[in-house]
Amino acid sequence: MTGSSVACTASFRLRLPATSANLGSGFDAVAVALSFYLDVEAHPAEQFSIDATGRDAERCSHLDDNLILNVYQKTLLDHGKPVTPVALRMINDIPLGMGCGSSAAGRLAAITMAVHYGALGWDSSRILEQASALEGHPDNAAACWLGGFVAASCDGPAVEIAQVVPPVEWRAIIALPANPLSTSKARAVLPDQYSRADVVANLQAVSMLGLAFSQGRGDLLKVAMKDRIHQPYRLPICSLLASLLPLAGKQGILGVSLSGAGPAVLIIVEHEVSIQAAMELIQASVNDLSEIELRVCRFEPSGARFLVPSIGSH
Repeated sequence: MTGSSVACTASFRLRLPATSANLGSGFDAVAVALSFYLDVEAHPAEQFSIDATGRDAERCSHLDDNLILNVYQKTLLDHGKPVTPVALRMINDIPLGMGCGSSAAGRLAAITMAVHYGALGWDSSRILEQASALEGHPDNAAACWLGGFVAASCDGPAVEIAQVVPPVEWRAIIALPANPLSTSKARAVLPDQYSRADVVANLQAVSMLGLAFSQGRGDLLKVAMKDRIHQPYRLPICSLLASLLPLAGKQGILGVSLSGAGPAVLIIVEHEVSIQAAMELIQASVNDLSEIELRVCRFEPSGARFLVPSIGSH
């Protein structure tokens, strides 16, 4: 599947942040970018190769059934462009299959790389539209591409975005269980229909959620992150959530939700000085501490960005 000409010989370097979608009530509608990343560097080559380091390096280094390479090649072929083989280097810090936006970051990396080497001439909006279409919803892709807290909706192929920068003092703790969970499995447990009461409750909460982020109202998050649309149905396959949901409102913890489709859990903390007490409370609430990793991060305001010089030199 290799073309006979190279559209672009320049190297390609991109950093994309992790994301946490849904935040409880904002199912398939909101997400926020996090300060750990996927770094991708590519150079034209005679054949495809991958040098991956970081989290899940072995899976990331597979040439067969590789999300980035598959989307890259398909994007070029679908638009009548020759496929330029690349030597790909990745430094991955986003855990796979945990609900931290790894697929959105990978798809955006692949599409942007195809635009670069295929000289497709797409603008930022077109790249985001394509990634959202592949994801099936725009929340993770929008937060990864643009940064900050986003509310996203599709109007036909167009993706409409409202974005705010989260309060700089807020911190996130991501509780990562030992085993990943596929998004397809997490979606399979959801019902086809909901009661009016459940829908209204989520509408009320998510309306408050956007205002909480835009106005820095941490006191609203305990209520704004409550959900009746997806989390109750995912509890049996995301058991960590049941242990951590009751912690909202205690020891500086503002709100708790699944991160994306899970199984990771997002805990929002009011300030840096609250982290230690919050982590001690989290650890005391979990039966088997060996089964979880707690990761502290900030909210990333900037989104995806090109890197110069190469990712190995910083």
